[in-house]
Amino acid sequence: MKQTVLLEKYPIFEMELPKTETDMQSVDAIIAHFKAKIDAHPIVAYIGTFDHYAHTKGLPDGEVAPNILDAKLIVFCFGTKLPNPHVMAVRPRSIGVADLGDTFVINFMEPPMPVATQAMEAWAQALRKI
Repeated sequence: MKQTVLLEKYPIFEMELPKTETDMQSVDAIIAHFKAKIDAHPIVAYIGTFDHYAHTKGLPDGEVAPNILDAKLIVFCFGTKLPNPHVMAVRPRSIGVADLGDTFVINFMEPPMPVATQAMEAWAQALRKI
């Protein structure tokens, strides 16, 4: 995974995954992979899946780059403590999955919890079979 800063303020992790390097052949299959990881984790709660592609395409002025064939987010929370209301601003977490034809792009914003970062990175890396 590559760590970058998006729009000069959002630290993100992103992985480009050629379809030849994974057993997964759809965004839905990758989302199911992440859902299984979330369900198996003792402190993570699944919240939902958002079809960003369908939502944006359905808007009267919605625009989707022509190379994006599908795009979904899986939303979940690692929250083990709620020490103050401010931490809610950085929760919940999500992982985005986009299909670019021959490649998937998987990304997420860096969480403030190292355990969450490590888990999310491992879940994404587990998709690579080569």
